[in-house]
Amino acid sequence: MTRINGFAGRRNFLKLLGVGSVGIGATAAGGILWREDLAIAQQPSNSNVVQKPQPVNPEAALKSLIEGNKRFVDGKRLNPNQSKLRLQETAIAQYPFAAILGCADSRVPAEIVFDQGLGDLFVVRVAGNVAAPEAIGSLEFATAVLGAQLIFVVGHARCGAVSAAVKGEPLPGRIGVFVEEIKPAVEIARNKTGNLEENSIIANVQYQAQKLEESSTILRNLIKESKLKIVGGRYDLATGKVTLVT
Repeated sequence: MTRINGFAGRRNFLKLLGVGSVGIGATAAGGILWREDLAIAQQPSNSNVVQKPQPVNPEAALKSLIEGNKRFVDGKRLNPNQSKLRLQETAIAQYPFAAILGCADSRVPAEIVFDQGLGDLFVVRVAGNVAAPEAIGSLEFATAVLGAQLIFVVGHARCGAVSAAVKGEPLPGRIGVFVEEIKPAVEIARNKTGNLEENSIIANVQYQAQKLEESSTILRNLIKESKLKIVGGRYDLATGKVTLVT
């Protein structure tokens, strides 16, 4: 899939969808959707060239995140890409190398725990790190349009959303909406030995990662082309370490 300054062109995006171009190029509120010449932002001028990020493949992207998390755990953060220059560069365009589907829990800020900076990560956070339709759409955008080559689904210890799903009690307002998305993972965890809540955290990461691929033709096609990898991990609140979940 070719890109213009790191973005997927409209024609290539449509190939992922498997549909024609009719209607996709329509305008909304005066904004042009999926235009090759605009994509996300105006193309940078010759004097403001935005450097594309490294790494350049899913494996390298994962390696960068694991190394960043190790720096965080060891207290040796580099705080990369947080300069004034980086701020100006990302004002022109963004090239995140990875996307995160994480929990909205205030104790799990992705850029900090992975020691990344401005424009490095496209982060989708929702309680319970569930692959709701809006989250899936956001991640399709991050990968097919912005060029992120890794999706990391990050669950965490003592997750309140998972705990609520395990208890199965009625919940007020719209809280129950995302909790319902976790219950299938809880049922999977019931068949395992050990602590049900802890097993449910792991099962939920695996379930949501699988749901991303199964629910999205765009993501599935990118995976088939070896241009995307979806992985899962568990974040430990006490140590700060992210452990890969297979």
